[in-house]
Amino acid sequence: MRKLASAILSTVIATVLALLCAPHALAQGPWFDGAVGGATQVIAVRGSGGSNATLEAWQRSPLGWHRISPSLPAQVGADGFTDAAADGVPATPEGVFSLDAAFGTAENPGGGLPYRKVGPNDWWDGDPDSTTYNTHQVCAPGSCAFDESASEELEIPAYRYAVVMGVNKERVPGGGGAFFLHVSNGEPTLGCVAVSEGALVWLIRWLQPGAVIAIAD
Repeated sequence: MRKLASAILSTVIATVLALLCAPHALAQGPWFDGAVGGATQVIAVRGSGGSNATLEAWQRSPLGWHRISPSLPAQVGADGFTDAAADGVPATPEGVFSLDAAFGTAENPGGGLPYRKVGPNDWWDGDPDSTTYNTHQVCAPGSCAFDESASEELEIPAYRYAVVMGVNKERVPGGGGAFFLHVSNGEPTLGCVAVSEGALVWLIRWLQPGAVIAIAD
C-alpha cells in the first residue's frame, strides 16, 4: 500500500508541476469531459478487454482537467460492459454515476464522503418486490422483510472498503442494484468495479461530495 501511495503522490506532484509550467497542455479535455456536468472529481474507467479495465482519478481546476493518479488495473463484470444494468446480468453498466457514500467492514479511512462501518446485520436489498429495493438495510439474518436470497450481505472481504455507485437510483425493479467500487480479489465482478485495496483507500480519502464515476468500454 505504501508503494502505491508513493506512486500516486509522485504523479500528483508531477501533474502540479506540469500545470504550473505548461497550462496550455490541458486545452483538450479527457474522453468524459462532455458527460460529467459540473463535477470536479471523476473516477474514469475504460475497458481494456474482457473483464479487465483501467481506472484513473481526474481533478478539474481553473486550468482544466488533470490526471492525479497512475492508470490503475481494475476488474469489471464477468460479461464485460452493458448499456443498461439489469438484475442477474454480470456486466458493468456504461455511463456516468454519482458516488454518494462509502462503507466497509474496516474503520473509516477518512475522506469527504459519508462512511458507514458494516457488520453481520448489514445488507443491500436486491429483492425487486421489496419497497426498499436497491438500498442499504440493517436486519438480523433470517428476520429481514425482503428476500435475503436475492440480496447481498455486506460483511464480506470484497467490501472491506467500498463506494456506492449511483446505478438505478430510481430503484426500478429489475433495473439492477448493489453496484459498488470495491476491493479486488483479482477476479471478474458481478457488475461492480474493483481495484486494489491500497488504491481504493487512497480514492476514498480523495473523494468529495459531487464526485462521479465515468465508465466506458
